[in-house]
Amino acid sequence: MSVWQRRLQLGLVAGALLTFAVYAVTGRPAAGQRATEQPSTAPSFFAVSDPIPRIAIVYDVSGRGTTGFNALAWEGLKRAGANFDAELKEITARPDDTEADREAVLTELAEARYDPIFVIGATYAGAVAKVAPKYPLIWFGMLDEGSVNARNVIGIQFNDEQGAFLVGAAAALTSTTGKVGFVGAVMVPRLQKLEAGFTAGARAADPEVTVHVAYLSQPPDLTGDRDQAGAMRAALGMYDAGADVIFAAAGESGSGVIQAAHDRGLWAIGAGSDAYLGSDPSVRGAILTSMLKRADIVTYTIVMEVANGVPKDGNNVFGLDRDGVGYSTSGGFVDAIKVQLDAFAARIAAGEILVPTKP
Repeated sequence: MSVWQRRLQLGLVAGALLTFAVYAVTGRPAAGQRATEQPSTAPSFFAVSDPIPRIAIVYDVSGRGTTGFNALAWEGLKRAGANFDAELKEITARPDDTEADREAVLTELAEARYDPIFVIGATYAGAVAKVAPKYPLIWFGMLDEGSVNARNVIGIQFNDEQGAFLVGAAAALTSTTGKVGFVGAVMVPRLQKLEAGFTAGARAADPEVTVHVAYLSQPPDLTGDRDQAGAMRAALGMYDAGADVIFAAAGESGSGVIQAAHDRGLWAIGAGSDAYLGSDPSVRGAILTSMLKRADIVTYTIVMEVANGVPKDGNNVFGLDRDGVGYSTSGGFVDAIKVQLDAFAARIAAGEILVPTKP
């Protein structure tokens, strides 16, 4: 008998009574607000996963991959699931999926008693909003998205700006010219948070540093995410202007910045996942560090909260205080400044440094 099953009999009664009592006192957070520290009203998944615990994750069209954000989400889910001998299921969205297709996928998983069900990004937001209310005993977790307000929906977002602050500090501490750069895919608030954090971190490490900024496209043009050639041109222009470290917050286009750094013998910084591990070995020597969004920490944490009957609906935010963001050390290129970076991280986690979210 698994740990999950051993807890089932007591969990059903105690969990239901506890969540009802807490809700009567606290209520629940509104969409877009940080979740309370109290359990939500929706029952735990002990009620719906008997006799076999089941957990599912639905990826965007890029699939799981091997080293990126989605792969990290899967690793955390696996680690949590192993605690309960859980059955795991992965589904990858198809490029031609309609809203009806997405609703059908979530409905099928809910009918099969997968709980929790994770989705990646905003693509499934509409489907979650439609399907989740029909299955109030099942938890839905939305990574990198917090727009759905429902009693059994966990919005999961990151303090991206905090991770960007750390790599901004790394850039300034590494630069020999006093000039660094930021290349964003599209000028949208999500990436402007990274720009703000990067700039603040660079200036915290070196108040005299110059930060060059470029975006590859402006809304409604979203092609900057897929413009490696444009990213390379932007990076080369910054290198020509004296920058020697550039933060590539450019999605798939980031490989263009990394290639430019390799060609010039200078530095690039990745975003979201460990670019050193995800890049061709021939260019890894140009990747100083990466800003990390720890999707593995998030999925593990949420599964364990659900398993223990204390999940929190609304917008759950993961920052440095919850190990939700950070920086990579692959390659050993930031070893000499790690103590300084960790000191900045500790001050941010403690609330001593408030990182801006707007440039």
